[in-house]
Amino acid sequence: MTPTASTPAADLFDLQVNGFSGVDFQQDDIPPVALDHALIALHAHRTSRILYTLITDRIDVLCRRLEHVETLRRRSPLAHDTIAGYHLEGPWLRPEPGYHGAHDPALMLAPTIADADRLIAATGGNLRLVTLAPEWPGAPEVIAHLVACGVRVAIGHSNASDSEIDRAIAAGLTLCTHLGNAVPALLPRHENIIQRLLARDELTAVFIPDGLHLPPPVLRNFVRAKPRDRVLFTTDCMAAAGAPPGRYTLRTIQTEVGADGIVREPGKPNFAGSSLTLDHAVDHVVRFLGWSPAEAVDACSTRVTNALGLPPPPASNPRHPKKHEACFT
Repeated sequence: MTPTASTPAADLFDLQVNGFSGVDFQQDDIPPVALDHALIALHAHRTSRILYTLITDRIDVLCRRLEHVETLRRRSPLAHDTIAGYHLEGPWLRPEPGYHGAHDPALMLAPTIADADRLIAATGGNLRLVTLAPEWPGAPEVIAHLVACGVRVAIGHSNASDSEIDRAIAAGLTLCTHLGNAVPALLPRHENIIQRLLARDELTAVFIPDGLHLPPPVLRNFVRAKPRDRVLFTTDCMAAAGAPPGRYTLRTIQTEVGADGIVREPGKPNFAGSSLTLDHAVDHVVRFLGWSPAEAVDACSTRVTNALGLPPPPASNPRHPKKHEACFT
């Protein structure tokens, strides 16, 4: 999406990026040049800040990956300015079929404060968002601990009851990760997690506006159910985003992207990830929802910053990342 007179030029902020431009963030020991490549490509799509997102794995594996990326972030001006922190989606998710999504349910477990502290330390104190299923035993205590450490907590990959959601909100839960997704294809008509979360005006909802995760009429209905100022958008993209058709990975999952841009597991018809870029997400929000370009940009930038409790980007944030191509020496 090229900025026009009616579309404000802005630094977009994607709070859930699993990979980009052929680079899978879920892999061990990502080379510095690969990280720079992904970040430069993000800037080319007007996305100047992200939460570097890791999905379910063992705690020790997550810590090792976070420590590695944080080391790269400290060395590179581009990485420092672009990676505003980290988002952990898992391993504290619901392992039940339909709810675990593309995550490995065998690696899911109950949250503990000790594991939370290990993960915060591995990020150098830059863990910004954790997505979890609050129905796990001990979840309210861990939510309260994370919030006290400056980490926002979102519900996702969950089938929490109303009372479990109540306890999570009381502990500090504030967001819903990709609301409407990571649920079974068949749900009870009225009594289901989507209805429970749409009714919670206290919670800010994050949606994926690619037209696939939520078809446009569904997205319109879901957004209408939330207070207007409690709606954010993300791509939840993986390595296929900003990249040509081909084969890509999401952790251990092999995916294939055709000319239609849809991410699938080879030989399977259903989509298996997102190749959306945030500039196109803004375009979709305008087209699918009838929002003004200014409000669409706001829900993909300033609102995200505010929801995460972060300061606005510094004036020196690189708008022209080519000048940082040789960050690593």
